Amino acid sequence: MTVSVEKPNVTQAKSAEQAQPDANKLVSNDQFTVPQNNAFGNTFRDYEVGARTDKVEQHYKASHINQTYDFGRKSLWEEYKKLNKAEMGIWECCELLNEVVDDSDPDLDEPQIQHLLQNWLHLTALIHDLGKILVLPKFGELPQWAVVGDTFPVGCAFDEFNVHYKYFKENPDFKNPKYNTNNGVYSEGCGLDNLLMSWGHDDYMYMVAKENGTTLPQAGLFIIRYHSFYPLHKHGAYAQFINEEDKKNMKWLHVFNKYDLYSKSKAHVDVEKVKPYYESLIAKYFPAKLKW
Repeated sequence: MTVSVEKPNVTQAKSAEQAQPDANKLVSNDQFTVPQNNAFGNTFRDYEVGARTDKVEQHYKASHINQTYDFGRKSLWEEYKKLNKAEMGIWECCELLNEVVDDSDPDLDEPQIQHLLQNWLHLTALIHDLGKILVLPKFGELPQWAVVGDTFPVGCAFDEFNVHYKYFKENPDFKNPKYNTNNGVYSEGCGLDNLLMSWGHDDYMYMVAKENGTTLPQAGLFIIRYHSFYPLHKHGAYAQFINEEDKKNMKWLHVFNKYDLYSKSKAHVDVEKVKPYYESLIAKYFPAKLKW
């Protein structure tokens, strides 16, 4: 299967709540831009209009109030790094996502397996959202605000480019002088690997892939870990923390973006028809069974 990648039309949209970022936040203008329409000609990530608007806003309200530095560091990293919830293959995990609909998604209310199979960056695209199984009882049944939605660093000031930023004002870290400065507990150029991100499916799947010895290249792991970090890769927020290696990997993430949120459609994929192809990719990069 061959995928040709076109250069996207890179025009940023403004909203009343989100103004143009300062120029000193951007590494380059090309690095933090996204297309306005997907492959089907539809708009996406519209948080103001649509049947799912209220549900999505309530999701982000809960996330922004509860995702603190201590919540991620103490409560969930320590628990989930044990990888003791299940032992199963990648395709088995894909099938579990038939039970999951993402409350943070303003564009699509389809089971997650359909979204996975509409991506064309192949194996990384297939597995990038598998961490959403965290909402299922066997994997802790975490609330969706602790699993899905845009991610952001905790331990430093919340950037105004975060969706529904206003709710951060109710977060305990918002007024904590240890965490509410521009750099917080970090230093400029420290690299994204040194940031503690809001807990969610991104970090969990990254952890699962890495600890189970995947042979995916570093760029693939980067995409898995930061594909929901929209304040950075759409607007350039928190760019003071990225290092040279991050800059290289961001180029791959932007290619991936075009085939992630911007390829969503209600047109269903024939799962059984594409299954053999994806199973061959899984076998190349992953063991038959993984610890989750």
